[in-house]
Parts: sequence; C-alpha cells; structure tokens
Amino acid sequence: MLDPQARQFLDLMAAQGVPPAHTLTAPQARQAYLQRRALSQPEATAVAATHDHTLLHGGVSVAVREYRPMGSQAQETLPALLYFHGGGWTVGNIETHDVVCRALCNAAGCAVFSVDYRLGPEAPFPAAYDDAMASFAWAVANAASLHIDPARIAVGGDSAGGNIAAAVSLGLRGQAAHPDFQLLIYPAVTMRPDTPSYHANGQGYMLTQDAMRWYTANYLSQDQHADDWRASPLLAPSHAGLPAALVLTAGFDPLRDEGRLYADALSKAGVDTQYVCFERQIHGFVTMGKLIREAHTALALCGHVMKRHWAGV
Repeated sequence: MLDPQARQFLDLMAAQGVPPAHTLTAPQARQAYLQRRALSQPEATAVAATHDHTLLHGGVSVAVREYRPMGSQAQETLPALLYFHGGGWTVGNIETHDVVCRALCNAAGCAVFSVDYRLGPEAPFPAAYDDAMASFAWAVANAASLHIDPARIAVGGDSAGGNIAAAVSLGLRGQAAHPDFQLLIYPAVTMRPDTPSYHANGQGYMLTQDAMRWYTANYLSQDQHADDWRASPLLAPSHAGLPAALVLTAGFDPLRDEGRLYADALSKAGVDTQYVCFERQIHGFVTMGKLIREAHTALALCGHVMKRHWAGV
C-alpha cells in the first residue's frame, strides 16, 4: 500500500497542476522544482552555523555551502559529509536540498558540504562527476581550515546525487585520500534501467519513465556514455575495496530495484553495506517532510548510521 501521506502529496501535485519536468525546458524545470518546495518541504531546522564557499578547478567555479551541527564548537574538528543533491543531473541546487542537509548535519553530528555541481544539458557528463571529484579534493586539501577530519569524509546524495556519490567512491578507490562512507539515497546507478520496479512504478508515482528518459538525455550527450561506470556505477567491473555504505530505497520508486542491486553488488564484493527500503514511499520523499513523516525517519536513520560508523560501532 502506498503511504497515505505520499498519496496526499501526489494528489496535491495534480490539484496544483504542476507540469511534469519533461514537458518543460531545463530552466523552466529548475524554477518549477525550486518553487515546489513550498508544497512539500518543512521549515528548515537550525544549525550552529553555515558558510558559503567557492572552489575553482580547471577554470570552473563551484559553489559549496557548509553546515555545522548544533552543539558543535567553531574550531572543533568534525567528520564531514559531501552532499550531492538530486534532480536528474538537470534540476536542483543548494537551496532545494537545504532542509535535507540541515537535518543530516544535526542527525550525524557532522559538517555537511552541499555541492552545487554543474547541470545538464548545458554542462553534460562528465561535468557533474568532475565537479564532485574536485569538491572532494578541495575538502581534503582544506581540511585544517575547514575544521574537518580528512580521514572521515563521507560522500552522499539522493537520486542523481546518489549516482554521483557512488561514482566518486569508485573514482577515488585506492587513492591516498578517499571517502570512508557512502550514503546512497534511492540512487540512480544504471543509465539503462530495465528492472521490474522500473516498469511497475514508471507511471503515477512522481518519477516517471518519461522524466527519466528526459533527465538522462540532458546528462548524456552521447549514448555510449551510458556504459561508462562514471555514469552507471552498477556497471563497474568491480565493487571491491569501496567505502562502507548505506543504500536507502523507496518501494514505489522506479529506481528501487537498481538501488537494491547496487547494495547487493557491494555486499558481494565484501563491502560493509546496509540496505533499507521504505516500502510505502515514492521517489524523492526525503525532501517532503512537510507532508510525509517518514522523510524525517529516513533522514534520522541516515544520520544515525553515519554517526555509528564514525564512532566505530
């Protein structure tokens, strides 16, 4: 059964006449996604401090917003989470996921750095991946001034952001500086989805097959890029040696099965992996705490798992 609160949200979207993303231009879809926050997002929770940064790499400027958890001291060295927002590599920004980053910051007791990576179709693959890799290098290089522990930096994200976090974990495998945890919230891990959930949940539950094809086309400028593990982490030849992971999925999400398949691939490769499916939820629900109470439960769970990981228990 679909969560009644999730159904309420879907009915509200229909009543408001919110147009599907794939019927808009990318700039229009970004504005609509930003405005939709009023329907579904709760009030932002307080954190100890926020700081806006800009990192430069290869002539590219990337905005990063830092969050410090309540109860922390300004000069305290904390573990950190680099967070990559969802939005099909096309929409979303620091503001659309401000609520999520604040909640994770306090729940995990860590600094969170929300990365405003470049979007398609203006900046297609691998721009988002390159920005994410640069953000990790920036965090490590500036760990002392940022008051974070370079040995305890996690990467995470939802949907497209989960895709990016998984790809970064693969890209940094074996490097001296690498993530020590990956938080993958209903991640998109294959650009050629053909799973039971893709077909069963591809219409009527927020994220549709039409939208997925539109998002993918905006990100990948060439079809063969779909077979690159930086775009499809599930296709990596090996998943051994990757950081510990929490993979979270939603039962009425077309991405549900690929998330589970990725958790299974990690586990089969010997990676310490936890998997949780919120069976009655829809794609995107963690940003919808104004209407869906399980959004708060999911974010609290994510924070708890990261906190236990960093505590070594």
